Amino acid sequence: MLIIPIKEGENIDRALKRYKRKFDRTGTKRALQSRKQFVKPSVVRRAQIQKAQYIQQLRDAEDI
Repeated sequence: MLIIPIKEGENIDRALKRYKRKFDRTGTKRALQSRKQFVKPSVVRRAQIQKAQYIQQLRDAEDI
């Protein structure tokens, strides 16, 4: 459970923004989405490798 203390005289929009930021950092939404549907370990590993290759290509292009 997330608890966001609201200071006296604080704008509700500001407190809501703090709540959303804290919610994103906890990773609750990502965990729920990943549990929603089973993904084979080989598919997860393949996605990680593809992401690493993409990042490496960006870094190599930056060096040139």
